[in-house]
Amino acid sequence: MEQRQFLLQQKDIPKQWYNIVADMGVPPAPPLYPATMQPCGPEALQPIFPEAIIEQEMSSARWLPIPDDVLNILALWRPTPLYRAIRLEHVLDTPAKIFYKYEGTSPVASHKSNTSVAQAYYNKKEGITRLATETGAGQWGSALAMACSFFGLECTVYMVKVSFYQKPYRKSLMQTFGATIYPSPSDQTAFGRKLKAENPDTPGSLGIAISEAIEDAVTSKGVKYAIGSVVNHVVHHQTIIGLEAKRQMELAGEYPDVVIGCVGGGSNFAGLAFPFLADKFAGKQVRALAVEPRACASLTAGQYRYDYGDTAKQTPLLKMYTLGADFIPPGIHAGGLRYHGMSPLVSQLYDMKLIDGLAYDQLEIFDAAITFARCEGIVPAPESAHAIKAAIDEALQAKAEGKKRIILFNLSGHGMLDLGAYDSYFAGKLKNV
Repeated sequence: MEQRQFLLQQKDIPKQWYNIVADMGVPPAPPLYPATMQPCGPEALQPIFPEAIIEQEMSSARWLPIPDDVLNILALWRPTPLYRAIRLEHVLDTPAKIFYKYEGTSPVASHKSNTSVAQAYYNKKEGITRLATETGAGQWGSALAMACSFFGLECTVYMVKVSFYQKPYRKSLMQTFGATIYPSPSDQTAFGRKLKAENPDTPGSLGIAISEAIEDAVTSKGVKYAIGSVVNHVVHHQTIIGLEAKRQMELAGEYPDVVIGCVGGGSNFAGLAFPFLADKFAGKQVRALAVEPRACASLTAGQYRYDYGDTAKQTPLLKMYTLGADFIPPGIHAGGLRYHGMSPLVSQLYDMKLIDGLAYDQLEIFDAAITFARCEGIVPAPESAHAIKAAIDEALQAKAEGKKRIILFNLSGHGMLDLGAYDSYFAGKLKNV
């Protein structure tokens, strides 16, 4: 029988995060002050982040130590398993081997907990009492709510309005961990009230929810802002995924030809791919493929320029692929990928042609999700289904070419709290937008 599972032990959890900035060869473009359009320093981030996070955000060190208190919590579900999708290979009749790193074993069913625990830890250590954040589909909000409960912090979540009503059980999960959740735009902030007055029927966006969370943080005592993707420190925290996966691929006796992840802000793709790109910088051949929804294709259809990270234009400007801070994405069910911009590090690598990008419509990713679930027994989150679709296409291309190919993708979360989306799919109500 061919081996399907490749497992590590708790002692094998990485003790450091990887910072790709050290190996890129070209320093990242600095954030800019909105008023002067000049590069800004750490002081620009002090109103919203604790000092330790700011240091990681600005760091060029290759390795960043993971605190023991963070490791002790990560050990509740890490290391996560790596599987070979043997049944899927057989159904596709492909010579390719397909592996996936499964992040759905975390308590909140996604990779987001890898950074939420670290962020809650650093804020607690610096005396913060409450964190404010945004969430798209609810994975990040759930992860931060859980982390705050571990460290005795209050948690306020501004959830994109369309997802607030599409995904009620995400709200239930956040409330279980003690969080307070508002549909965004909300009545809780001046910016939210302004937008509701201008457009009561807006579905909301991550950019709007970010604006509300930042306003909450900077106008409230003892409160900081936490973010689930895009920025450097989040990307660093997620590299624990790829560092584990490299060791697990060694156990499998294989090395990937292509590494795949879905992208909205870029964190789970970067978390898997960046440790493998370190090998690429050292001369090894490996492709990295970032997959996004065509309805919100910042990487493949956006412009590479400086833009705000939020709709209210409060943040420093970041150089990234963007659809524009005012862009309101359609209400697709992959709510975690409905963001107007892309991680500056992912964007720079794409601009340097060191990674590839690809976009799919909503219906084709659900088709792929169903195929995967019926073969592998895991119902994927709609976000993760983008990576599955790309992996299937890679395997079919290998079949057409009659070539072997080693494919690795990140199954960043399961979809058991997204079954409403699957109901809509089976009822024929889902549309491409």
